[in-house]
Amino acid sequence: MCGLGVMGSAALYHLARRGQRVLGIERYEPGHDRGSSHGATRIIRLGYFEHPSYVPLLRRAYALWRKLEQESGRRLLHRTGIVEIGPPEGNLVKGTLASAHAHALEHEILTAPELMRRFAGLDLPASYVGVFQPDGGWLATERSLHALVSLAQSAGAEIRSRERVRAVKPCAGGVRIDTVGGVRSRLWWRSCARVLGRHRSFPRFRLLSG
Repeated sequence: MCGLGVMGSAALYHLARRGQRVLGIERYEPGHDRGSSHGATRIIRLGYFEHPSYVPLLRRAYALWRKLEQESGRRLLHRTGIVEIGPPEGNLVKGTLASAHAHALEHEILTAPELMRRFAGLDLPASYVGVFQPDGGWLATERSLHALVSLAQSAGAEIRSRERVRAVKPCAGGVRIDTVGGVRSRLWWRSCARVLGRHRSFPRFRLLSG
């Protein structure tokens, strides 16, 4: 796994806990401030305005976040409710309502005066509305990343920090990853196929000193 932000660390964790032999390579240290995963929080909600097809993924994600909390002993997902505000015909409001209606999500439509009474500090155009989702909230991003890395290591994953990937080169049977730190790993394509659910006999990847 090249890069151990939240997505890379999550993939590393799930592969390791499934019994795969996994190597994670991070240019800096897990939890650094040079990528998209740094910072204390990220919002989460079930009703994505982008498309209703996200909702089943989000339901699964909520379950996995709760499972990660149990395994790590850390509180990561904070359910506070979330409100998305805009013109009634805007993409944000229309898309959020489309997801809510398609999947019978709990929600509440609030007018601008109702929003300003409930949420102090808002000053909204009179025509605006808000869609309140009680299942929305926020994730403790950095705490989540460290939980994922720690559990991945406990499950047998190897992590190499401060090692920059120099090249990814196709070769016979797979790819070769060269790093500035001197590690050269050959990850066979059949190992990747195994993760994707094919049922064959697969070789394990080899670490080659460079």
